[in-house]
Formats: sequence, C-alpha cells, structure tokens
Amino acid sequence: MDIGIIGSGNIGAALARHLTKLGHQVSIANSRGPASLTDIAAETGAKAASVEAAAGSKDMVIISIPEAAITKLPRDVLSQSKAIVIDTGNWFPSRDGTNSDIEAGMPDSEWVSRIIGHDVIKAFNNIVTKSLVNRTAPAGSSARIALSVSGNDPEERRAVMALIDEIGFDAVDNGPLSDSWRHQPGSPAYCNDLTVDGLQKAHRQAIRDDVPLYRKAADDIAGPYFRGEKTL
Repeated sequence: MDIGIIGSGNIGAALARHLTKLGHQVSIANSRGPASLTDIAAETGAKAASVEAAAGSKDMVIISIPEAAITKLPRDVLSQSKAIVIDTGNWFPSRDGTNSDIEAGMPDSEWVSRIIGHDVIKAFNNIVTKSLVNRTAPAGSSARIALSVSGNDPEERRAVMALIDEIGFDAVDNGPLSDSWRHQPGSPAYCNDLTVDGLQKAHRQAIRDDVPLYRKAADDIAGPYFRGEKTL
C-alpha cells in the first residue's frame, strides 16, 4: 500500500519501521520538513516528504502528532482524500492546552475528524512506544497484545485491523468513532498491553462519565514528560 505518515515522533517512526519492513511504500513527514528526516528515512527506508505529500498518499494516511498541531494540517488535501485516515493521537491538557469541544465530552478523534474534514479511524493510540516496537508476535500467540480500533466505516475498520494483524498485534473492533472514548487516555483499555479478551473486558468496564477522571489520571502521569522533567 501507499501509506503516508504525518509525524516522526515515537509512534510515527515505529510505524514507519514496521510498515517498510512489510513492503509497504511509506512516506513520512513532520512540521520541520524533509531535510529533518534524513536519519529516519535512512534507517527505515521510508521516503522523507512534505506534510502535503504525505497527506496525499493513496491508500492510508496516518496522523501521529499532538492534538494541538491538528489545526495546522493541510485540510484542503485531507478533506478530499480517498484514503483511509488513521488518527493515533490523544489529547493531553498539559501538552495540548485547552479544547472546549473535548472538554465538553467530544471524543478526541471525533474532534480531529471535524477539524480535517475527513472521517478517521482511531487506532495505535492505546499502546506505549516500547510495546509497539518490541512486542509484536505471530498470529495465534497466547500473549499477543490487542489494540483498539474505532471508526464509522466498518470496511475501513476491517482494513486497519488487518494492518494491525500484519504488523504483529491483534485488534478489537470497538465500533463507531463516538465510542472511541473507551480507549482514550486513562481508560481501562489504555496502555495496559491486554490480550483480546482483556481488551474487550476493558472496553466494557469503561464508564463515560468517568472520562474526565481517566484523562486527569493519565495527564498527571504524562505531564512531567511533556514538561521535560522526566525522560522515557
């Protein structure tokens, strides 16, 4: 597939490594421009590209940037895209600032979808980078980690779930994007390296009214890293 990745941080770079190894044609972009991506391109085999070029990829576009940067994406390109658009992001107040829509209860990726003018599939958001890099496993492995997938188009969800399986993880269909709050930061499904059964149980255990509490707990942990007070 022709896949564009917007964002060269931990998750974006990890996905570039996995996808190029699987033989996909991958372009990777960030806000600093292609010249800043020489090392990642050489390491992964992905093509360094502009954000506009990555956003124009034919089959899939993976957005892996802080929520605060979503408004700077090329909406004119993304809104017209025929590709499946995947959002790996999470809103953290200590990093991304205030967001009245999300604070009022809109799921993170519904907000992203509205801003870019294109439906998104929320995936790869509930796994830490170390696990994404190192804990792939063959299909059928009893300890295989499962990732949540939410989106409005069932065929697009299935396509993303197939990609997750190809990379080396199981996937759990969480249904429409309106239910993606079940795997947002701090929820029972978030960054706990669960199997399929465990992740399905975590989705059921999530309580919508507790989303602000989940978020605060996750932000309290992540905040020191965002502020540079701790390092991974």
